[in-house]
Amino acid sequence: MKFFKLGSVVPELIQFSVSHGSKGGLRKILSFELFHGHFVPMARSGLDETSASGAFVKTASTFRNFISRDPNSQFPAEFGRYHLYVSYACPWASRCLSYLMIKGLDKAISFTPVKPKWDRTRETDEHMGWVFPSSETEEPGAKPDPLNGAKSIRDLYDIASPNYTGKCTVPVLWDKKLKTIVSNESGEIIRMLNTEFNAMAENAALDLYPPHLQAKIDETNEWVYHAINNGVYRAGFARKQEPYEEALKEVFEGLEKCEEILGKQRYICGNTLTEADIRLFVSLIRFDEVYALHFKCNKKLIREYTNLFNYTKDIFQLPGISSTVNIQHIKQHYYGSHPTINPFGILPVGPDTDYSTPHGREKFSA
Repeated sequence: MKFFKLGSVVPELIQFSVSHGSKGGLRKILSFELFHGHFVPMARSGLDETSASGAFVKTASTFRNFISRDPNSQFPAEFGRYHLYVSYACPWASRCLSYLMIKGLDKAISFTPVKPKWDRTRETDEHMGWVFPSSETEEPGAKPDPLNGAKSIRDLYDIASPNYTGKCTVPVLWDKKLKTIVSNESGEIIRMLNTEFNAMAENAALDLYPPHLQAKIDETNEWVYHAINNGVYRAGFARKQEPYEEALKEVFEGLEKCEEILGKQRYICGNTLTEADIRLFVSLIRFDEVYALHFKCNKKLIREYTNLFNYTKDIFQLPGISSTVNIQHIKQHYYGSHPTINPFGILPVGPDTDYSTPHGREKFSA
């Protein structure tokens, strides 16, 4: 057994890890952090985030820097300086990719999609995570790392913080100049993309977090996150019946609430497109394909909700958004990366929903 202390990403966090040999000579790393006076296990992936009650509990992101339009800031907004690592499968990363496209920032900020299915990130231990293809043609829709030659997202975390043993998630907003991670928190990255790069955005006039709607957006984000964005994960990763049923109830209460709201207005916070719509959309577009079956959220499909289904089509048809939706990657990831849920990795055929048909939501336009 071996102990080694980790350089902390968040200054007030004390981290250490324990490694020991396992079957086949591979190391199994157990990581811990000091939380309220006690050392508790750190999650290495979403599959580790289960409480003693069998409930899924999502852990916080650890890189929380902010890019500013102030040229004297540590991370100033500069054309070509930053790079976004994403997965088309991941809803959190897809928020950020949606912002790149809808704000017209894809020339100012480059991006690289990883392979959809988790794989071994080291030959020497058992960690599974996001990896890059070895060539441009290995995996349609995925690209090799053009900046660091990394084999996995984990490699980027190691570059940014040697001996880091927390979750190696996407999105990763990377600073090419300082060769480090600026942020891996999607909710904060989209706020940066909304305002701090307007000098180089093709659609700078679009404000997805306007001052007069900020309180409403924040309120909506909170309940949508709990009930839907994270609710489907709480249902899908639950390991006991009671937390699963509690989460499922909240998921469908959230969807019913959305259905009612969207029967009165075009978007979730009114007749103006906002951040809250992008955050909701990335869950809705995955629901019928994955969450209904894989996460057992099967009481009702999105296409069975009149308003929600047409709303999903409305957002999908916004300029640039459809390019961020790769249904094949979505299905390959979920059905192929969670062996405790789908041990044989079989991908369902269908339902092949067409989101390009007329939605009729224009009737709500002011």
